[in-house]
This record gives sequence, structure tokens and C-alpha cells, in this order.
Amino acid sequence: MSEAARAGESASARRLTAPPVLPDILAPVEEDLLLVEKELEKRLGSGTEIIRTIGQYISEGGGKRIRPALLLLCSRLAGYPGELHILFATVFELIHTATLVHDDVIDGSTLRRGRSTINERWGNHLTVLVGDHLYLKAMNSALTANDLRLVKILCDITLEMIEGEIVQSHINGRSDVTEQEYLDVMRRKTALLFSGCAEVSGVLAKLDERRIDDLRMFGLNLGMAYQIVDDLLDFTADAKILGKPVANDLREGRVTLPLIYLLERGESCHKEMVSAVLEDRGFDRVGLGEIVREMEAHDTFGRTASLAGKYCEDARRALLSFPDSPARRSLGDVCDFIAARTF
Repeated sequence: MSEAARAGESASARRLTAPPVLPDILAPVEEDLLLVEKELEKRLGSGTEIIRTIGQYISEGGGKRIRPALLLLCSRLAGYPGELHILFATVFELIHTATLVHDDVIDGSTLRRGRSTINERWGNHLTVLVGDHLYLKAMNSALTANDLRLVKILCDITLEMIEGEIVQSHINGRSDVTEQEYLDVMRRKTALLFSGCAEVSGVLAKLDERRIDDLRMFGLNLGMAYQIVDDLLDFTADAKILGKPVANDLREGRVTLPLIYLLERGESCHKEMVSAVLEDRGFDRVGLGEIVREMEAHDTFGRTASLAGKYCEDARRALLSFPDSPARRSLGDVCDFIAARTF
């Protein structure tokens, strides 16, 4: 039986078992993640009191640390023997944190992970500067590795992420966003950072370009799946588990994939409902329950979940050029976790 056939058979078997839980998946890199956490605390520190205070607030907010874990696991898969994976796992988390800080200002968000956002506590002006500070700390940290190729990867990703945010802001409030427009923005804003985590691990390990490209594609597909599931959870998750209000994207003017699939049907009543929410920036004239019922009736949640599953399988397929190992199996478990996650 070919490896691709075995992968397909394994996918069928996985659907019959409970999805893996994150602590178990990350157990092989638990010690490295603790080192990343210490490095993050160090990098978020400052001799300036207000920066130190906000840095501590960010550090206490925690997070799933999916991106650092991805880099650490990919480094194991690639056979990297050094210590720079800790530094770059920290760098990617700093960049990710900077994007969240800026996003909260742009979106006017007041809650993240169940706590007040930085802009809610310290105001937009200071928060924008904190986001900039985090970006520059990340790049300055990366420079200490003395490898311009790695810095260029980070710069290219950051530029595309900012372009993605600009495009998203431009199409915000529109009810005619296409699936392709949505996927392009998600690729830039989310998936490229996952891709970079995987790619950097291959560069650190000095893999050949074909293997580096396989890692890059693994991360890209995984990142697409992650964001699609995130947008699905925006409608289906419990607000307490989510750590922010449900349907937050729509309330802030963003039409995501479950709604795009509903609006693609071309029924005027659906467009009128969504347009009313976009105009009101809330559910004043149209209740969230009404919209959710329409999406359920037309199975747009199922269609969205299927696309996320396809990206997860594409991610898993990109790993097949690497020999079977505990690291490869853990990365496969990450795919399963993302496809099935509820928070």
C-alpha cells in the first residue's frame, strides 16, 4: 500500500476516535515551551515602567502558543540540533501578539481571552505604540541570530500580513465578499505566520529546498484550516469558552466564510438580514439566532468545516516526504486538533 493510501486510511480511522487534546500533543516539546515562556517574559520586559506593566499584562494573558509549538515540533521533525528554535519560537509569538494588539485597536475590541484588551485599559494611542514596540522587539531579537535569510522571511511575512489587514479594512462592511477574497485575506493575515514557523525550522536545520517547501506548505495549509475553524467558532462556540462575544466578526463588519456560503445562494432575504447587521454594527433589527438558523438550514457550517478538513488533510500530506517519527505524528495530531477544536 502506498504512503498516500495509508494516509487516507488513517484519516478514516481518525474520524472514528476522539480528537487529541492539546496538552498531550505538546508533551514532547513541553520543556522547550517553558523555555519559550521564560524568553517571552524577558523580551516583554523593559526598563520603562509603563512598557513593563503592559508587557506583564500581555504575558499573564497566556494563549495556546500554537505558533511556537509548531516551530518547535517542526524543528524536531527537521532534526535541528541547536538552540535557536527557542529564540525564533519567541519571535513568532511576539509578532503574533503585535498583530492581536493592533487588530484590537482597528476592531475596537474590548475583550480578548476573557480579559480587557490593552486598548480598553490603556487607550488606542498607547496600544498602537505597544504593537509597534512588539514588532520591533521581534525583529531585533531575530537579528541576533546573524542570518539575514531568516530576517527576510520574517519581513516578507509581516509585510503580507499588513497588506492583508489593509485589504480586510477596505472590504469591511461589504456583504458581497467572495470566497476567493476571503481566502486571500486569511492566507495573508493568518496562514503565512504558520507557514513561516514551519519554514524557519527547515532553514535552521539546513534542509534542502524541497523539504523546506514541504514544511512551508504544511504550515500554510494548517494556518488556513486554523482560521476557517476560528471563523466557524465565532458563530458556534460558547462566549465564555471563546473569551469574547460570539458573532464578533459580523458585529465588527466582517463577513466570513459561513456567511459567504449563505449569501452565495443569492436569496434577497439573506442579503437583507446581513446588510442590516452590517449597517447597525449589531443585532438590533435582526437577531443572531435568525441568521444562525438560516446557516444551519443551508448547511453552511458543514461546508465550512469540510473546507477546514480539506486544508488539514493537505497539511498532513505535505509531511509525507519526512520519515515516520514521533514529531511527524505529533504534527499530524495538531491537524486533528485544529479540525476538531472548540475554543
